[in-house]
Parts: sequence; structure tokens; C-alpha cells
Amino acid sequence: MKKTLGLALLSMGAFCLASPAAAGLFPWSQGEKSSGYTATQYPIVLVHGLFGFDSAAGIDYWFDIVENLQKDGANVYVTSVSAANSPTVRGEQLLAQVEEITAEAGVRKVNLIGHSQGGFTVRYVASVRPDLVASITTVGTPHKGSPVADVVDGVTAAVPPVRDGVATAVDAFGTVISVLSGHPFNPQNSLGALDVLTTQGAARFNRTYATAALPAGCGNGAAEVNGTPYYSWSGVVRIPTNIVDPTSTALLATGALISEPNDGLVGRCSSHFGTVIRDNYRLDHLDEVNQILGLTPPLGTDPVSLFRQQANRLKNAGI
Repeated sequence: MKKTLGLALLSMGAFCLASPAAAGLFPWSQGEKSSGYTATQYPIVLVHGLFGFDSAAGIDYWFDIVENLQKDGANVYVTSVSAANSPTVRGEQLLAQVEEITAEAGVRKVNLIGHSQGGFTVRYVASVRPDLVASITTVGTPHKGSPVADVVDGVTAAVPPVRDGVATAVDAFGTVISVLSGHPFNPQNSLGALDVLTTQGAARFNRTYATAALPAGCGNGAAEVNGTPYYSWSGVVRIPTNIVDPTSTALLATGALISEPNDGLVGRCSSHFGTVIRDNYRLDHLDEVNQILGLTPPLGTDPVSLFRQQANRLKNAGI
């Protein structure tokens, strides 16, 4: 049990480890030549999940994704929200940045893409300020919670002093990430972050921020809500996706806590939101954002191509 909990905590530390928060909210530089393949009408805004960062210790988190979107015409922004906090706190932080982005880019709306917990963050903005949202895309988001989070929550809650100590340590870890990524004043609340990732916490969020894009079962949700398109995709792993990547084995172990096919942290049905592009790419939770450092399945799907395809899909939809 201790080994399983340790792996769960390790992987929860990577939960939604999707990166990038652009310092000052400037878009990444665009290459000289552009095919126009990813040239959406509205900017693409990427939103990381738990323990996300823009660049820390020389590592960019949406590894190679931003550059590959920009080089063919996309205007891409990466945002910075608290490394560990509730979706409402992170959502308000994101909302402030979206308002800055629209003013800077001279546009009315943006295309929001959130990975893992970042999916809850973009849903919050879509709920409170739908006028600023051209589309919502979630990648590997546990919209109905994750059994891995349930295990972490249950085990730590059994011994309150342990829970308090773990929370303090995790908050400190989130602060370190924020400092290393140049955003030292983002507040941390790991218990608030954990809550929405649990089955019960996700259900509370879904009642508060209800949307037809969330299916009742394991199918597709509404493709559009008030004219705004919603999309999702996720992965499924049954063997380590890359033997050189140590997180691949860890995520396979935590995935054993989930009864349905999953990416190591999120079940495929839990990831469904809006139009489900696909829920069984051969990608684990970190592979979905091309981590770690592009060590993704050598014979699997290229995650960078999925983001490029989504940008082209948005372009063709006129947004």
C-alpha cells in the first residue's frame, strides 16, 4: 500500500503537468515561413494543470508544441496560474490573463486549451465569461474525477496530522515551481487542487458549473454550447509508452487503480467533454503534452501533431 500511495503521490505531482505560462503574456515568436495550416482566427491559449510551469531548469513544458503551432500561423499564448490551487482561484487568474490577451491581440475571443486540471480552469472561464471564449478543448481532463485522486485523498484524510503535513510540503513544492518559473506570488492550495480531481469534488464542480458539453454517460457531450464548440481527447496505456521515461512506468502503476482504460491518471470516460475526438491514443498523461522532453511512444501517436490538427480544425471552423 505504501508503494502504491508513493507512486500515486508522484504521479499526482505530475497531474496535468502541462506547462507553460508566458512571462508577460507575450506570444511565442513565429517563424519566417508559414503554411497557414494552424492559422486560427482567434489566438490559442494553453492552460497547464497541477504543478505546471512555463520554463523551469531549462525545460519548457508544452515541449515543441508551441513552436510547431506558431510556425504555421497560430498566435499562441501560454498562461501562468497557480501550480496548485482550486479551479476557481486558477480560473480567476486565467480570466485576468485572457482579458489582457484579448486587449493585446485586439480580438474579442480566444481558443482555450487546457490539459488535465487545466480543463477545469478553462471551463470556469467559459462559465463566467462565455463572451471571451471562441472554443474550449480539454486534453486528459478528469471531468468526473480520478480514482487516483480518491486514493490520495482517502489515505491522507485518515490521519489529519499527516494530511496537514503533506499539504504543507506540497504547497511548498508548488511555490518552488512558481518561483522557478518566474511567478513567485501565485498562491498555493494543494488541498483545493486535490479536491476537484476527486470523484466527489469533480461532481460538485460539475453541479456548480453545469454544461451540456459534459455527457451523462460515456459518449459525447453537446458539440456546442451557446454557439461555442467544445472538444476533448485523451490517451490509454497498457504497457510503458517509453522505457527510457521513468514516469511511463509510474503512470502505468497508478493506472492500475482505475477500473476503465486510462492514461495512468484519467479514465477514458472521465475525459469525455463535448465532441470526443478520440479517447484511446497510445499516450499516457504526460505524453499528451509531449513530456517528458518528447520521450513519447516511438510507435505511438505524435502529440505535437494532435495539437496541430486541433488548430487546423479550429481554423476550418472559422475560429
